[in-house]
Amino acid sequence: MRLAEKLHSIALAIVLAFGWKRAALAFAAGALSVLALAPFNAWPVLFLTLPVVVWLIDGAVSGRWDGVAAAAWIGYCFGLGYFIAGLYWTGYAFFVEADIFAWLSPFAVLGLPAYLALFPAFGFFLARLLWTRDGSRILAFAAFLTLTEWLRGHVLTGFPWNAFGYALSEPAALAQTASLIGLWGMTFLTLVIFASPAVLITRNAHNRPRWLAPVMALTVLVLMGGYGAVRLSQSPTTFVEGTRLRIMQPNLPQDAKFNYSAKKAVMEKYLALSDRASGPQSRGISDVTILIWPESAFPFLLSREGDVMAQIAGFLPRGTVLVTGATRAADEGRKGPIRHAYNSIYVITHDGGVAAVYDKLHLVPFGEFLPFQDALEAVGLEQLTRVQGGYLPGTIRHALQLPNVPPALPLICYEAIFPDDRAGRDEGPGWIINLTNDGWFGNSTGPYQHLEQARMRAIEQGLPLVRAANTGISAVIDPLGRTQARLDLGVEGILDARLPAATAPTVYARFGDIPAAALVALALLLALRRRLAWATLPTARTEAAPFSAAASATGCAVTRPNCCATCCRASRST
Repeated sequence: MRLAEKLHSIALAIVLAFGWKRAALAFAAGALSVLALAPFNAWPVLFLTLPVVVWLIDGAVSGRWDGVAAAAWIGYCFGLGYFIAGLYWTGYAFFVEADIFAWLSPFAVLGLPAYLALFPAFGFFLARLLWTRDGSRILAFAAFLTLTEWLRGHVLTGFPWNAFGYALSEPAALAQTASLIGLWGMTFLTLVIFASPAVLITRNAHNRPRWLAPVMALTVLVLMGGYGAVRLSQSPTTFVEGTRLRIMQPNLPQDAKFNYSAKKAVMEKYLALSDRASGPQSRGISDVTILIWPESAFPFLLSREGDVMAQIAGFLPRGTVLVTGATRAADEGRKGPIRHAYNSIYVITHDGGVAAVYDKLHLVPFGEFLPFQDALEAVGLEQLTRVQGGYLPGTIRHALQLPNVPPALPLICYEAIFPDDRAGRDEGPGWIINLTNDGWFGNSTGPYQHLEQARMRAIEQGLPLVRAANTGISAVIDPLGRTQARLDLGVEGILDARLPAATAPTVYARFGDIPAAALVALALLLALRRRLAWATLPTARTEAAPFSAAASATGCAVTRPNCCATCCRASRST
């Protein structure tokens, strides 16, 4: 009983918080929620943080429109804490050329979260419109926040980094549900499951057990783990015969990657590393069929450096291909300074020919291009990559055809965070190749988050992931998300591995976001039905006061559906 009373007391204090205390609680809940993500993966923390924001919304009841405005402010503060703590590392990129860009770092560290926090604010606003005083409010909360997370992934080119669904990307057994419902379905389940303890202190007029919703949520969590354990046990990793991968991770400083004078030293390092013996089974490049270098590997335009192409041709044995990132001029035949370029992947054969090219479609705003590029360049602004005119997006995502292996789905850098960035279904890719340069972000949580999000794409699609990163983390991951080989952050070296084989197409690969959309739609229908019933039944008065039992102990008698937190506070103070 003492524990239950203590929980009621804590919940009541949160509900009655106002002003800066309300904002601080929401901000702290958002910041602590980041511990659920990589590299910490402490997802049980959400059992503490998400009920807090539900109780804060419970306290936002001072008249309908004042209440939704207060809920939106709670959501904004929660989002601000979440994105500042989760994206602080974006500021590191502005210190690569500190003399030019360092002054912009605060705008990235604070400005980007300030924008992204608008999405949870909108989600809380919408949820408050269907708010009740029973477990159905958890459904409204989860459904609308999932909807606004989806919007965050699509509006203004989208930025779904650290979507809430990634909290269940570890352990591997829980992550397998992504093969059924994808990232947005995982986001919905994450929010429902971890917000459910908020109803433990809810008073209702129908004598429903207060523990019913949390028990149902835990049951779903157990079922997810059970499904994943069975899937993992029944799907051992198999490999594509005759394929030997080598990933070269040079751990090259950013100032060398964009310094033409470092051309000779860069190429010497790349070739020496790529031919390094790693043991009896791999004596060097002669034992490799696919050599992989990271994104933007060269401090020059590869197609304009005939001597470098000749070096690569002389280096590759017959039957070996190089897959590498490189900047490609939009007009390959034009000489002089480039006006526009593509961030590309080249497939180079042993005779120096270019067998395939893929141009990145999903570019990074302010990193690879500027909104209103010409106007901002005219006043002296540049994007971080400093390519005049900015990068251009490619026209279509197509699978890369490589000899003796299934086609590869190419994803450059942060394209891997978008679950719907896929090649055409008729191309039937058999693996994902992700080239990236996380060296912009130093030794921070950013590269770990990036890897975990790329890993989720493998589970969703049932495709193995081969990832080459300049400074790490490079990895080979099977289609169920199991790491087969890995080079850690800040390590120079090579990674030799076999190519895992794909599974049969997953439910998510076949149906996309339809199952997740069905879950959200069902939740909204149930929440709307309950809200309409609550608004018309005589029991609405008592259901409006989930804390009235605890409040009575402090001298507060809250029974009116629109009673405000200020009234409660005044009543308690007297």
